Amino acid sequence: MAKNKILIIGVTGNLGHQIANASLHIGHPTYVLVRDSTFSDHEKSKKLETLTNAGANLLKGSLEDLTSLVEAVKQVDVVICAVSAKQALDQRLLIKAIKQAGCIKRFIPSEFGSDPDKVQITSLDYDFYSRKAEIRRFIEAEGIPHTYISCNFFTSYLLPSLVQPGQKILPRDKVCIFGDGNTKAVFVKERDVANFTISTVDDPRTLNKVLYLRPPGNVYSMNELVDIWEMKIGKKLEKTYITEEELLKSIHETPYPNNMEMVFIYSAFIKGDQTYFDIESSGVEGTELYPYLEYTTISEYLEALL
Repeated sequence: MAKNKILIIGVTGNLGHQIANASLHIGHPTYVLVRDSTFSDHEKSKKLETLTNAGANLLKGSLEDLTSLVEAVKQVDVVICAVSAKQALDQRLLIKAIKQAGCIKRFIPSEFGSDPDKVQITSLDYDFYSRKAEIRRFIEAEGIPHTYISCNFFTSYLLPSLVQPGQKILPRDKVCIFGDGNTKAVFVKERDVANFTISTVDDPRTLNKVLYLRPPGNVYSMNELVDIWEMKIGKKLEKTYITEEELLKSIHETPYPNNMEMVFIYSAFIKGDQTYFDIESSGVEGTELYPYLEYTTISEYLEALL
C-alpha cells in the first residue's frame, strides 16, 4: 500500500527538522515548503541540504502566499505545520489553501505543547494559547480532517535547568520548587514527538482527535525531578519553596517576554494544566497507541547532562 505524501512546513526549526527526518525514515514521500530567503541563511540551508540528501522534495512557497500554498498542498495527502508559536495565526492562509485544494486527508497544525483548550492561565499568557485555540476553531469550522498534537514540554525547555527560570545549567547546591512541588508536568524529547506525530498520519484512531503524550518515565512533579537529580549527583540540594502568590508576583513584576518561563511553570507546576484532566474524555494517549515506539525518559535525559 502506497504511503501518504506528506508536506512539512517549518523544517528549519528543530521540531520541524525532526518531523521531516521521521517521515523520510518511515518511507513517506516527503515534501518541505521553503521560502526563498531560507537559502541565504547558512545554517538553514545546511539543514535543507541534509533533508534533500535523504530524499526530501523542496517546494518554494510561504505562509503569506496563497497561490504557492495551494500549489504545494495539491501535491500531497497530509500537511504538518511546525512553525513557531509566534506564527500560529499565519496558518490561517494555509487552512484556506487546504480547503481550496480539497485533497488533504489530514492536517496537523503547529501546536506541540499544552492543550490550548485545557490551559487555565489565558489571562497571563499574552495570547500564547488563545492563538492556537483560534486556529483549532478555524480548522473545525472549515471541516478539515485533523489531528492535534499535545506533547506538553520539550525536554530541551526548562529541564536543562531543572525548572529554574533564567538558569541554563543544572543546580548543584540550591534549587527553587514552585508551589508544594507535587503537581506533575510532562517532558518529551523533540525527536520522540516527531516519531509519535508521524505515526498518527495513517491512523484512523487519531483522526479529528487530540494525541496527548504522557509517557511513563516522563511525567513528574518538581519534588520528583529534584529527587532524581539528587540521586544522580549523590547530594542533597538546599530547597526553597516558592508559593503561588510569590510566583504570580514575580510574573507581574517581570517584563514580557522575560516572564514567560515563569508563566509556563505556573501553568504546569501550579495549575497542573498538563495533567489535571482525564485523557480518555479528550483524546488518545500516544504511548498507549504506539507501545513499540521508543522514547527518552527524563532520567535518561538528565543522565546525559551529567
